[in-house]
Amino acid sequence: MRIVILTGAGISAESGLRTFRDDNGLWEDHHIEDVATPEGFAREPELVHRFYNARRAAAAAAQPNAAHRALADLQRRHQVTLVTQNVDDLHERAGSTDVIHMHGQLTQALCAACGHRWPSPLETDLATYCPACNTHAARPDIVWFGEMPYHMEQIWEALEQAEVFAAIGTSGQVYPAAGFGQHANRSGAHCVEINLDRSAVSRDFHEHLTGPASRIVPEWVASLG
Repeated sequence: MRIVILTGAGISAESGLRTFRDDNGLWEDHHIEDVATPEGFAREPELVHRFYNARRAAAAAAQPNAAHRALADLQRRHQVTLVTQNVDDLHERAGSTDVIHMHGQLTQALCAACGHRWPSPLETDLATYCPACNTHAARPDIVWFGEMPYHMEQIWEALEQAEVFAAIGTSGQVYPAAGFGQHANRSGAHCVEINLDRSAVSRDFHEHLTGPASRIVPEWVASLG
């Protein structure tokens, strides 16, 4: 069975990582425009480095939960394309392979000067230099607002070939990911939404499973055989 899965902040929240955005537009008590935009980095790079150093430490301390482990098991039994909006590595540590990080990864650094990527140290600052061009232009390899998500061509192609599409722990408010259900639906996939509540794009899904991901995802995976 060809399955495409999209995971969002809700799946990592049960591992103790706070969701990306709350109702007042803050992320970990910071305004999103200050820590998740190229303009914010240009204004206060020291703040952005400190912010992502803290996110890296929190992600390293977190552990995969039952939902992450269930998806890794599903990947071993079916043809699964696993796409995540999350920047942590909990899917990989649960045993998943070839995870598509459409919004980048905390474990990677990116050179703002030459575009080189390399494994990020746990902490970066203004002195962190690019090993390819030796400039001090390191930034987190995170897709910020106003930037294009990674691997979109690969993702759209997988959605068009999917028999099942599942969105897990996503708000349905951030595009292009919010349009995946509609795209998969048009291509003939059975679309399943797994969330604490219905998302902003629930109309694009045939099936709605509500409850904590650590309970609902293992049950859903077991039902697929």
